[in-house]
Formats: sequence, structure tokens, C-alpha cells
Amino acid sequence: MSEAPPSNLKNRFRGFLPVVVDVETGGFNSATDALLEIAAVTLTMDDQGVLRRDETHQFHIEPFEGANVEQTALDFTGIDLEDPERPAEPEMIAIPELFKAVRRAVKAHDCNRAVIVGHNAHFDLGFVNAVAERVDAKRNPFHPFSCFDTATLAGLALGQTVLAKACLAANISFCNRSAHTAAYDAEKTADLFCYIVNRWQSLGGWPPPNSEPDTESEA
Repeated sequence: MSEAPPSNLKNRFRGFLPVVVDVETGGFNSATDALLEIAAVTLTMDDQGVLRRDETHQFHIEPFEGANVEQTALDFTGIDLEDPERPAEPEMIAIPELFKAVRRAVKAHDCNRAVIVGHNAHFDLGFVNAVAERVDAKRNPFHPFSCFDTATLAGLALGQTVLAKACLAANISFCNRSAHTAAYDAEKTADLFCYIVNRWQSLGGWPPPNSEPDTESEA
């Protein structure tokens, strides 16, 4: 992870570390449908308070036993579960590794906890909470219900709620052929979130750098 002054990022989000998450799934129901891919993008901040993406952590996931997988979901994402070159891992292996990487980032920036950033973030948060329960994760780094939703933020800042259209409105390149993979969508969502936060700062919406963070348990 690249070095950055941890106090800037910690103070900006009240002691929480925004981590951009995207999931690709076998359907819309986090309780019954398979988690097929997950990616998390950590963020960092420079001395001027400019936010940018840092590291990307991606995992292809084997459907859990008894999981539902809709063919329409596979057609939409382009995921081939029978592909011998698909590097899928069981949830019990992949999710603790992902959580460990996020906890390292939280510690590196002197934050208290991570909070999910996502495009329609409650969808991603629901699947993260569900898989954390399935693997009996003892140290889930993410806030259990709070999140930053870039669909809402982009609707306010750019007049667009679709990820591809919001990116284009922000002059962020977007390739539809690469979309619907967890890593690509998470990185583009991270770029969009950083653009909106940095744009807000440039317009004067930035707290004093020496302000004390409010580190209550709720984000």
C-alpha cells in the first residue's frame, strides 16, 4: 500500500475508511443466491486531501453448497462456472483473506472501521453481510448497515445514476465490454467516488484539516 498521511483520510470520514466493494452474484437474494466474484478497492489520500484509489483485491468464489444460480445472472455477467481456468476459491478461504486486506488498510490509515462504498451499495452490503455470516467471520471490518452509495451521489453531482453514464459524465473512461466483472466495476466506482469527493473539496466543501474526527459507532 502506498504511503499517505493517515490523519487526512481518517478525519475526512469520521474515523471510517471508505472501501469500494463490488460483487457479482447468481441472483438478487443475498440469503439464497451465490456470491460468484467480489472485489474491494482501498483508497488513500495525499497531503492536499486528494482522494484516489490504492489497492484492488479480487476473488472468484465457488458457489456455496445449495446456492441458487440463475442462468440470467450468468448471461448478464458472462461468468462461466465450468471454465477450468476460472480461479475460484471457497468462501471460507477467500472471504477471510479479503477481510484481512481491508483490516490492514484500516490500520494503515489509523481508522476505526471500514465502510462500504458501492454503486447501489446496499446490494453489495447485503451480500457481504450474508457471506460473513456463512463463514462465521469473527472480524468483519465493515460497518454492518452504513454505506456510501455512488448511484445516489452521482445523481446529485452529475445527474446520472447508471455507473457507465456517470463515469462518462465525470470524464472517466468506461468500457462496456469490461463491465460486470467485480474488479473493473469496483475500480470504476472508486474513480467515480474519488471524483465526487475531490470535486466537492474543490468547491469548498471540505472540513478544516485539523478538525477532530467524530468516531461514534455509527457512520
